[in-house]
Amino acid sequence: MAVALLTDADFQTNISQHDKVIVKYYADWCGSCKLFAPKFKRLSNDERYAGIEFIEINAETNPEARKAAGVDNLPFMATFKNGQLLQGDSTSKEEFVVEMLEKLKG
Repeated sequence: MAVALLTDADFQTNISQHDKVIVKYYADWCGSCKLFAPKFKRLSNDERYAGIEFIEINAETNPEARKAAGVDNLPFMATFKNGQLLQGDSTSKEEFVVEMLEKLKG
């Protein structure tokens, strides 16, 4: 499944339309964000997570989406279930993101 690149304009609609969502918040200047991007894309294609929507948001240009997850550092990962924030954490560790995805799968 492809990773959707969203903005404030379509963020709330998207997380409301999908039961399970994981969001990667990034900034263009963030080295760790760039290093994690291929791992996030690979996880989005993992069939274990087929029912989960994968989203990327530029944290610098989308303050409403950033506020929805309480982003305080980058990269920041957040999971939403039925439009509600479940978990949010600053991490670039793949194993931590896998844990988040497993909890989201429920």
